[in-house]
Amino acid sequence: MTDDASKRRLGRGLAALIGDIDRPQQPEKPAPVADRMVPVELIGPNPRNPRRTFTEPDLEDLAASVKQHGIVQPVVVRPAPGQSGRYEIIAGERRWRAAQRAGLVKVPVIVREVDDRTSLELAIVENVQRSDLNPVEEALGYQQLIDEHDYAQNDLAQIIGKSRSHVANTLRLLKLPQGVRDLIVNGSLSAGHARTLVTATDPNVLAQKIIRDGLSVRQAEALAQAKLETKSLKPSRVIDEKDADTRALEQLLSDVTGLKVVIAHREQGGEVKIAYKSLEQLDDLCRRLRR
Repeated sequence: MTDDASKRRLGRGLAALIGDIDRPQQPEKPAPVADRMVPVELIGPNPRNPRRTFTEPDLEDLAASVKQHGIVQPVVVRPAPGQSGRYEIIAGERRWRAAQRAGLVKVPVIVREVDDRTSLELAIVENVQRSDLNPVEEALGYQQLIDEHDYAQNDLAQIIGKSRSHVANTLRLLKLPQGVRDLIVNGSLSAGHARTLVTATDPNVLAQKIIRDGLSVRQAEALAQAKLETKSLKPSRVIDEKDADTRALEQLLSDVTGLKVVIAHREQGGEVKIAYKSLEQLDDLCRRLRR
């Protein structure tokens, strides 16, 4: 099966593959039936699971529920690669961890025969649909599919049922320094606030100010932009008065390119700006530069 066919299959058949087995059940729908009961020690986590964070209070609450009611939603597993008789979790690692805390010897499982790629896809989609991933984990999961399986952002958007802009904006969080990512993971900073810092020159400092002052996303955006504009003016002073040589060089380059050229000297270095009015002019400039 080709990659494109596989992606189309997953997009259409995801619910069938995962069998709606790891989502909150509607009152009119019965809980899914497990394939079998498996000892907890024969089940292991997926090392590529996009979910990395399991908080203690959350696990304790779930363990208390498991003690009282048992595991309502079976854990979704696949045969562990290269380990006969063992299973690797696709979806439900939190329930498996809580079951161990609750002292359960066996847990109900549904077994799916899937490869590494489909296992990762199912894990990401299941967690995203249940909102179990924090934004950084979600971004890392998307990046994993892109890096390991050559997914395009449009493919991801179709599979997870989100817009392409959602995927792109989520992936942008990976450009932030680790300190800011940690604030997102622990809930101190929202993804919306964090995205305003992607192009900031000092995101760690600005993130602390946003939290300290309780800024809105719009205020955070304005703050980051103001800092960026201030930074762009600081490095060096533009020499306003151009000498005759600079003006002559501007004219020479304008004559050669057929476009307006501006040279800005600074105390250290400078820049050359070439303005074009159409893509045709840009194409012509590129051809000239290649020659």
